[in-house]
Amino acid sequence: MKLDILAFGAHPDDVELGCGGTIAKEIQLGKKVGIVDLTRGELGTRGSAEIRDAEAAKAGEILGVSVRENLRMRDGFFKNDEAHQLQIIEMIRKYRPEIVLCNAIDDRHIDHGKGSSLVSDACFLSGLRKIETQHNDEAQEAWRPKLVYHYIQWKNIKPDFVVDITGFEKTKVDAIMAYDSQFFNADTKEPVTPIATKNFLDSINYRAQDLGRLIGTDYAEGFTVERYLAVNSLADLI
Repeated sequence: MKLDILAFGAHPDDVELGCGGTIAKEIQLGKKVGIVDLTRGELGTRGSAEIRDAEAAKAGEILGVSVRENLRMRDGFFKNDEAHQLQIIEMIRKYRPEIVLCNAIDDRHIDHGKGSSLVSDACFLSGLRKIETQHNDEAQEAWRPKLVYHYIQWKNIKPDFVVDITGFEKTKVDAIMAYDSQFFNADTKEPVTPIATKNFLDSINYRAQDLGRLIGTDYAEGFTVERYLAVNSLADLI
């Protein structure tokens, strides 16, 4: 299966939180989108890896992604090294995406920055023919995505561009709330975590609303880039 867009997240729920609205919009526009989670989020204070597996599957269905995989790297302890890069390269060559979306370049959780650099480095390496990989015992051809974009997570990183997600904010929130073990619930007896507060839940909407306000729409999501954005003419910016 060839995908148009492949989104990577260090943990299940990273993609939904960072770019769920964009993914839902692109799918409605006819794009094939997949998600690859690096870990199962097994170090999370609330829930368990098994619960997170089920939540991720539900969230993927809500967004309408074509495929979702989990590489089962060690939560908190995966590294940007050859072994982990080869796992990412295998996924890139398997799905051959034009665009890759990945974690914020710097964030509160150390896995986010690590995941960002790991995926970005693997995207480059995946285009080198002399790096040999196999999938299902078949040799894979080299493939390098045309574009790598980083979504924004906990920190308020200044975006290089924003995507209007007006009309898709509810789908984004519904996908996020598929992880009901993770987020605010006034009746739960689980420990309170930074993302399990009402303030954090509210911030999902008000960040999207603020980015939307700045571009004259209701809701938006922000991204950073690794190289200059290129347009054919000024009209492309309208």
